[in-house]
Parts: sequence; structure tokens; C-alpha cells
Amino acid sequence: MGMFDGQVVVVTGGASGIGAATCRAFAAQGARVAVVDVNGDGAAEVATAIGDAATPYTADVTDGEAVAAMASAVLNDHGSVDVVVNNAGHWVRVTPFHLGSPDHWDRVLDVNLRQVYLVTHAFLGQMLERGKGVVVNVSSVEGVRAYPSDPVYASAKAAVNQFTASMALAYGRRGIRVVGIAPDITNTAQVPYDETVQADPRWSWWAPIGRFGTPEDNADVIVALASEQFRFVTGTVVNTDGGTVVAGGWFFNEQSKRFVNRPGGLNA
Repeated sequence: MGMFDGQVVVVTGGASGIGAATCRAFAAQGARVAVVDVNGDGAAEVATAIGDAATPYTADVTDGEAVAAMASAVLNDHGSVDVVVNNAGHWVRVTPFHLGSPDHWDRVLDVNLRQVYLVTHAFLGQMLERGKGVVVNVSSVEGVRAYPSDPVYASAKAAVNQFTASMALAYGRRGIRVVGIAPDITNTAQVPYDETVQADPRWSWWAPIGRFGTPEDNADVIVALASEQFRFVTGTVVNTDGGTVVAGGWFFNEQSKRFVNRPGGLNA
């Protein structure tokens, strides 16, 4: 028996990375999974690999009409939805603020924030009618700490965290839980571990746990948060970061076998 037998789970950005791992993890627990992605072929591949428990849906979740059509198709196929995982998101392009433009910022906000609103809104009504449901938002540690490389991206992720907390407060008494995770560097196509560490071995010092995260590390936390085991948890965003946020500016130097917190100490 799985934790989600008979339940329907929608996962956006389900064609790769954390999203694909999340689809597999929910299916392994008995859920029927709607694999949603702008990459229709990728969504189909993930669904095919999972089997009968998964159905692919092609949708650009930054487009309101596309989201409405996708939600209608999912509800038509499955009747209801129990869990929505707003996983889609992207750096778009890391740009120093002074070199950015309103068009670029709009794209960053669409991909990392507006789509969370759109997808949540599309499925919330039927959750409220049934008096139960879980929304899991995938944010980023860059929404928890300052991120000088792209303040707009960091602002979007911080807004996702605030949306998570505020929605939890707004709808908790109506049976809806809203939770989230905030990953740090994860071994995906965006940040491939082997290539990154080969370019600079000091990346392996980044997390106190001593390695990059994996898609499965994040997927397992998403599944747990959505489960009945966490039925009394809402409004919380869990840092799935291997300890980088609490480490602050401390790094474990593999040569000296000690933590350092100064640039000169990296080679100590």
C-alpha cells in the first residue's frame, strides 16, 4: 500500500530534474500523476517510463489560457486533484541588475512566480469544494538569503515563500495545506555536478553534507510534506540544501580538513 493510493497529483516542470523525480516518487507511492511540462516530448517520456499511473500534459504554465486548458484536461481525465506541486521554474538568464530590462524581469517573474499563482488558482477551487488538498511550492534558497547575481530572481523566490505562508493562513481552516521546499545546488541539467566540480573542485565544499543535492533528495521531501505524516504542517518552507543556509559563509576545506570563512582561507 502506498501513501497516495488513489490520489491524483499534478507536477509542473515534470519532464526533468526535480520534477521528474517527484513524478516517479509519487507514482511509487500509488498516486496517479499528471506530468505537466512545456516540453511535451519530455513529459511523455517521463510518463511512459512510469507507466499507467502517469499521464503527460503539455502546457506553458506562464500562460493563463494554457494553464486553464491544462487544468480542465486534468480534471476531466481524473475528476479531482489532491496534490499540486508547483515545481516549474528557471534562472532564465542570470543578469546583473543594471544590465537587465523590464522585459527580462517580466520573464523571470513569469517563470518563477506568476506561474505558481496561475496553477494554484486553477486547481484551488475544486480542492475547496472537497475540503481538502495540498499545494507544494518549489522555491529556492536564493529566496531565503541574499543573491547578488540576480536580485530579481531572488525576489521572485522570496515571494513564492511568502505566498506559501500566506496561502496556508488563508485556507488552512478550509482543509488546504500549503508547504514548500527551497533547494540549493542540485545535480540537474542546469547545474551538472561532474562538470561543475571538475571546473572548480571547491564546489564540493559548498554543502556541510559534503555533496550536491540530487533530484531525489528534493522529491522525497516533497512527497513527505504532502503526505498524512505531515498533516499538522502548513506554511513551512523546508531548506533542501544540505545545510548551506545555516552554514552561512562557512566552507569545509578538504585540504586543511577544517571550516574556513575567509577568501584566503580557501587555500589554507
